[in-house]
Amino acid sequence: MTALLEVRGLKTHFDTRAGVIKAVDGIDLSLQPGEVMGLVGESGSGKSVASFSILGLIDPPGEIVAGEILFRGENLRTASPVRLKELRGKDIAMVFQDPMMTLTPVLKVETQMVETIHAHERVSAKAARARAVDVLRRVGISDPETRIRAYPHQFSGGMRQRVAIAIALLHTPALILADEPTTALDVTIQGQIIAEIQKLVAETGAAMVWVSHDLAVVETIADMISVMYAGRIVEQGPAGAVIGAPAHPYTEGLLNSIPSRTTLGQRLNQIPGMAPSVLNLPAGCPFVPRCSYANAACNTPVAPRAAGPERSVRCTAPLTREAAQ
Repeated sequence: MTALLEVRGLKTHFDTRAGVIKAVDGIDLSLQPGEVMGLVGESGSGKSVASFSILGLIDPPGEIVAGEILFRGENLRTASPVRLKELRGKDIAMVFQDPMMTLTPVLKVETQMVETIHAHERVSAKAARARAVDVLRRVGISDPETRIRAYPHQFSGGMRQRVAIAIALLHTPALILADEPTTALDVTIQGQIIAEIQKLVAETGAAMVWVSHDLAVVETIADMISVMYAGRIVEQGPAGAVIGAPAHPYTEGLLNSIPSRTTLGQRLNQIPGMAPSVLNLPAGCPFVPRCSYANAACNTPVAPRAAGPERSVRCTAPLTREAAQ
């Protein structure tokens, strides 16, 4: 099957006074139609920059310096601004962490949704409004015929995020980029929105890149998982395999830090140390200073290697269940 999205060797750098920040340093991603990819890592790992790069939303001093971004075989890196405008919001949609990055506070939700439809399609205002109401109902907004006439500030945070998701779904996009869309919400609302998104993805057949720092959330929604650290993907594979038997020490550390019912009242595990500065990355594995499995071979450049069916890991000595025990 031909991939819907193929990212090859993507590098996004920021040229600052302090030096060149390699926010994304040569990543590869492949996404099939209807598939959900979880892109996970700590803050500063480069996952959000990667998703913004796919849509060409990188502003100076940031720049995509290398790689290909193929959407249905078309290289978005070489696409014209006019072509990118045609694709954004119609074929590729984005849901931001803060819904107010999508919503304009001084316009009613109806106005914003109808204008979004008219930006890509010539339909009557009545038909556009009917579609907007239908999509609001699908994302769980009660009484959408009335609520569509409200302003964003008249919605709660969870409801605003639902509206932002509804806007992303107006044109039934083939690809949705979700940049930590539930991070700022309480656990109950987070669960509701994740359930709604799973249902909508199943109904529409859209593919999704779900950006998050929370492996517990990603586990519930993703088919594939890519773990990022210091601008690089250190592990990639089917969600069940990555969660069940992590191959990279960093993935293992993220999983061990997740609270559970068995750890009630206990101090949570944490990965020691801090992520390295991407201004001055070491020649070898950037996780070495925090890794309890590090050895001399880790101080040389580490290339991705196979770690099982559809799995790859950037590590000199991938973990196994036996080794971890």
